[in-house]
Amino acid sequence: MAAALRGFRYLVGRCNKHDFAYVSTRCLASKTQVGFVGLGNMGNPMAKNLLKHGYPVIATDVFPESCKEVQELGAQIVDNPAEVADKADRIITMLPSCPNVMDVYTGPNGILKKVKKGSLLIDSSTIDPAVSKEMASAAEKLGAVFMDAPVSGGVGAATSGKLTFMVGGAEEEFNAAKELLSCMGANVIYCGQVGTGQAAKICNNMLLAIGMIGTSETMNLGIRLGLDPKLLAKILNMSSGRCWSSDTYNPVPGVMEGVPSGNNYQGGFGTQLMTKDLGLAQDTATTTRTPVPLGSLAHQIYRMMCARGYANKDFSSVFQFLREEESQ
Repeated sequence: MAAALRGFRYLVGRCNKHDFAYVSTRCLASKTQVGFVGLGNMGNPMAKNLLKHGYPVIATDVFPESCKEVQELGAQIVDNPAEVADKADRIITMLPSCPNVMDVYTGPNGILKKVKKGSLLIDSSTIDPAVSKEMASAAEKLGAVFMDAPVSGGVGAATSGKLTFMVGGAEEEFNAAKELLSCMGANVIYCGQVGTGQAAKICNNMLLAIGMIGTSETMNLGIRLGLDPKLLAKILNMSSGRCWSSDTYNPVPGVMEGVPSGNNYQGGFGTQLMTKDLGLAQDTATTTRTPVPLGSLAHQIYRMMCARGYANKDFSSVFQFLREEESQ
């Protein structure tokens, strides 16, 4: 009760009578319409989980065919992000890169062309923290709230609703964002002001890439030394070398079921996207003058993979890349 009263006093203190209607409606709304922009490998299952939890979804994607599945489940499909903003005051975006985010928010048919005062805008893309701050500033000028909330967990976690969200933005808006994000994730973590969610995600993905390369090298060495890959993975996963890349997402075909390595590295998290995220890590490391020698090497390896035909394969295909390198 005390917490509820504090929230109520916050709303009254923050808003004049006209603004109060917008903010209180957003914070206290339950199953009102939610906009969703970007229905790719991650956005599609995320939008489905919102529908599963009873939220009416208004969605759009630059590729109309990506909208079919959610439309069949009851989502309303519109032509562009501006139309989403015209119909919903809570919007989630899940997009591949900084230019995509900038276009969806500030482009000719962008969200900010039709955004309503008091709207909550949550971006789950992985982008440069500086771009998140730029979008937040543009939204604030129009009376809207922008939060960055990138995710970890991949397509499997997106499908099962077990993503981890790393959220940056005004702390007083966090609970309103968490209401929606909890429908799609098992962990929703507040990181700080706008851009800190992106910072956490960039750090996580740099470690993920380094770990996947290390796991791939280790598994390849063990196989060449005559070890059965399943046995080696079992030993690693009960020893100090255990990591997510070895016990949950093993890169060696045949070791695990239900992971991209068992499906010719199709699906999952693309090498091209990992390369993009490592580039973001390099940019921020340069800006902050932070030494990241292993991160730099990982970036170079994934760039080489993109140049040699691995761009659209899952990032765990680094194991296959290393195997091919040794035969040359």
